[in-house]
Amino acid sequence: MTLRDYFLKMRGSTRGSPPRVSLREITWSWLASFLGIAVVAWVDSLFLTDFDLHLMIGSFGASAVLVFGAIFSPLAQPRNLIGGHVLSALVGVLCWKYLHTHLWLAEAMAVSLAIALMHATRTLHPPGGATALIAVIGSGGIHKLGFLYILMPVGLGATILLLVALFVNNLSRTRRYPEMWF
Repeated sequence: MTLRDYFLKMRGSTRGSPPRVSLREITWSWLASFLGIAVVAWVDSLFLTDFDLHLMIGSFGASAVLVFGAIFSPLAQPRNLIGGHVLSALVGVLCWKYLHTHLWLAEAMAVSLAIALMHATRTLHPPGGATALIAVIGSGGIHKLGFLYILMPVGLGATILLLVALFVNNLSRTRRYPEMWF
């Protein structure tokens, strides 16, 4: 490949923008994502405030885009949602524990190892990269959780999103979730 060919690849394709979705689909995506994030936040406020724990992490916002807005995507399926988050959380915690004295290295390793592990296990879920990174750059409270971070907030929060996705996405006649479990 020539240098010119290399730079020409950066033009992108000629396929254009993604297709428009109907107002009905936008409404269902809005409702489902609102309920999904609301239930995680509600469970957090109801059960965890007395324990100084939190169930909500930033990567759940990105997961909501997939499981409520792109429900047919392979990246949005239950295996990917749960597996991607849990495996990435494990990687992130391990990177923090062993590499925290070199923060830049822990950050880079957490994200790149999470991607590699998700690829290897067929659980690629882009928000998992953020979940791994949060384990490294998160607050002292996140670091204090250690391996509990994998179960809560990550495992429990992702499971709640999945349950809401199963319930709400299937209320509509035009939506079906999941496309596949495994």
